[in-house]
Amino acid sequence: MRRPTLEAVAARAGVSRATASRVVNGSEAVHAQIRDAVLRAVDELGYVPNSAARSLVTRRTDSIGLVVSEPPAAEDPLFSVLVRAVSRELEHAGKQVVLMLASSPAAYARIERYVAGGHVDGVILVSTHGADPLPAALARTQLPVVSYGRPVATVSLPYCDSDNVGGARAAARHLLDRGRRRVAAIAGPPDMPAGRDRLAGYRDVLSAADRRSLVAMGDFTRESGAAAMRQLLLDGPDLDAVFAATDLMAIGALHTLRRMGRRVPGDVAVVGFDDIEEARYTDPPLTSVRTPVAAVAKAIVERLLGQARFAEPTVLPADLIVRESS
Repeated sequence: MRRPTLEAVAARAGVSRATASRVVNGSEAVHAQIRDAVLRAVDELGYVPNSAARSLVTRRTDSIGLVVSEPPAAEDPLFSVLVRAVSRELEHAGKQVVLMLASSPAAYARIERYVAGGHVDGVILVSTHGADPLPAALARTQLPVVSYGRPVATVSLPYCDSDNVGGARAAARHLLDRGRRRVAAIAGPPDMPAGRDRLAGYRDVLSAADRRSLVAMGDFTRESGAAAMRQLLLDGPDLDAVFAATDLMAIGALHTLRRMGRRVPGDVAVVGFDDIEEARYTDPPLTSVRTPVAAVAKAIVERLLGQARFAEPTVLPADLIVRESS
């Protein structure tokens, strides 16, 4: 069976081939009734436009690059949630996702060339480390770029994020309100904006309550959370609460507390951050700050595609979800 042609679409809609071509290629210079007639003919005939020809006419690829610099550990469940959320929003907008993972200088250069070559219409950037060269490189291109999460201070990019400082404040305040007197923290890497912001929120609350901070560093993984919890128990054996900057580190902390004979929450209350699915199934279920990944992904796509204009960064609230661990 022959594929329907543009000529057949034009004949069905009762317009010229040139008019049908303008409608198929997204031109706005067509009367709404004529556009509706052409699109109806496209649906009825099952016409599929030639994507290469359309790109030449419109200079659009209908593709958006999702660039993830220094991809997180395979065990990080938030990464898969983010990819699904962004893909879903772009699909609703009629765009396809081109996923690009950068983990080496060669990959950085390849991605910069690909984006600068016009193979995508815009970029959603996930960059977590301060030394990452991609934010500055992509900012120099002529394409729209929106960052998931606050970029490093030296690069000016529009971004959408959850309120990491506010979420950490809510977690620390919750522990103090529950009567905990010695509240420690397991912080993330200091070269990551989310790690710095969550530590700052914790310290804000303890300083306002005239309490001394007790901090151990982790790298957002279970293993680092378990090791940091062991260090905290050595440095502050009287601690009775801990805020971990990710749920994975909180889960590692739960493992150490169990092995050290500390009851949760009887002896030590634990609060995490991100509210990953696993947080509901730990023993006991983990109190956590929920990162609104789907809402942030929606805001990013709206901003990238010009459906919403923001003079300032978009920062969405991160809500505390209280469970049995605190």
